[in-house]
Amino acid sequence: MLAFPAGLRIYLAVEAVDMRKQYNGLWACAVEKLREDPRQGAVFVFTNKDRDRIKLLYWDGTGVWVMAKRLERGRYTWPVGSDQVRLNLAPEALTMLLAGIDLKDGCKKAWYER
Repeated sequence: MLAFPAGLRIYLAVEAVDMRKQYNGLWACAVEKLREDPRQGAVFVFTNKDRDRIKLLYWDGTGVWVMAKRLERGRYTWPVGSDQVRLNLAPEALTMLLAGIDLKDGCKKAWYER
């Protein structure tokens, strides 16, 4: 389980991205689509069209981190139909999203329950 500090800025990309993108491709998405500079210490969250993969991009001051997760079953809950290109998330919301909690309903999705 990942823990995120309270003051961390987190930007969630509403539109899906190609999960073949790595460091440079995700960096370009953060700059061009989300209009943010990754060097400012924020975490950028991306997903694919099927919403079963997620990648996080983070600059720690010395280099770029890319963290990835692929779900074996189910999908991530993601905002759709929004006219925004990004959402600002609280660290707690990202932790819940990664844990399989539907942020809209506040409960774990069926595929995640053990």
